[in-house]
Amino acid sequence: MDIKLAVLIDGDNIPSAYVKEMMEEIAKYGNPTIKRIYGDWTKPHLSKWKNVLLENAITPIQQYGYTTGKNATDSAMIIDAMDILYSEKVDGFCLVSSDSDFTKLATRLREAGMQVYGIGEKKTPNPFIVACDKFIYIEILKNQAQKSASESEDLEDSNKDSLDKITAKEIRFISSTISDLADDDGWAFLGDVGSLLQKKQPNFDSRNYGFQKLTPLIKSINNFEIERREDSRGRFKLIYVKIKEQKPKPKSKTKKRQ
Repeated sequence: MDIKLAVLIDGDNIPSAYVKEMMEEIAKYGNPTIKRIYGDWTKPHLSKWKNVLLENAITPIQQYGYTTGKNATDSAMIIDAMDILYSEKVDGFCLVSSDSDFTKLATRLREAGMQVYGIGEKKTPNPFIVACDKFIYIEILKNQAQKSASESEDLEDSNKDSLDKITAKEIRFISSTISDLADDDGWAFLGDVGSLLQKKQPNFDSRNYGFQKLTPLIKSINNFEIERREDSRGRFKLIYVKIKEQKPKPKSKTKKRQ
C-alpha cells in the first residue's frame, strides 16, 4: 500500500522545466495526495510555472513578499507543513527546495514519525540533505528527461559531463557498509546494503554516477564480487555482494652484497 505524501514545492528556487519528471519520481515513493507550490505569483520569474501547474494538479499558494530581504515563501511553506502534519492526513512529506532554511522542518517532521524525501539541485547545502530520509538531485531527472527526448551522441556526452565520478571515497563508503552487514564469509545481501547506504548518506543514488540501479554500479567497481542466489522457494534471484580479497603483493627480491 502506497504511503500518502504531501508535496510542498518552493517555487522561488526550483526550475519548472522538469516538473513532470519530478512528479513521476515522487510517485515511486508514495501517492502525492497533497501538491502545493509556494511563491509570489505576481513576480515574472514564476511565470514558467503557471503553464505546468494545471497539467500536474499542483495548487499554487500565493505569498506576497511583505519585507525586502525576507523570504515569506519559506515561512508559508513551513506553516502549511505543520498544519498538514497535525491533520494526520499523510504519512510523509516531499520537500522540493535547494534552501537550507528547510533543514529544521525536515528534522521536525522526521521526529514526528514522518518519512521525508527531499528534491533539490546539487548546490543544496548538506545540512538539509542529511535531514531527509532520502534526497534526490534534480540534475538526475534532467538527464533522464534529456535521454528520453534524444539519443544523440552529443547529448550523451553532455550527460556524462554532469555525472559524478566514482572515487576512492565512494569505494571506501560502500566497502564499510558491506562490512557492517557481512556474514562470517564476508557476503552481504545487496538490498540491505542499499538501504544502509541510504540511511548513512541520504543523497547516495546510483543515478548520480550514471547507473539506474545499485547492482550495475557495484559491478563496475573491481573491488567487489557479486553472487546471485535463489531464494528458499527458488522463485527469485537474490543478489549478494562481497569485498574482494586483496592479493598480497609479491616481495621484491634484493640482491645480496658480495
